[in-house]
Amino acid sequence: MKRLLLTVAVLTFAISSSVYAKGCIKGAIVGGVAGSTVGHGKLGAVAGCVVGHHEANKADAAKSSPQAPNQSSK
Repeated sequence: MKRLLLTVAVLTFAISSSVYAKGCIKGAIVGGVAGSTVGHGKLGAVAGCVVGHHEANKADAAKSSPQAPNQSSK
């Protein structure tokens, strides 16, 4: 029952905040599964959400920033 409530709470939070949800759901699932194998499923889900969100933002920033041309001086 606790897992069901945690899952519903995480998904509700992720859906309600679409800006924060990017990468969070996937990270929370992976982190929750990894954390539950060592007995810390909740902590793993939270950490996975944070890492997933960070990685999604990093990927978006790399896509949106223009690449400077390589200028090598010889």
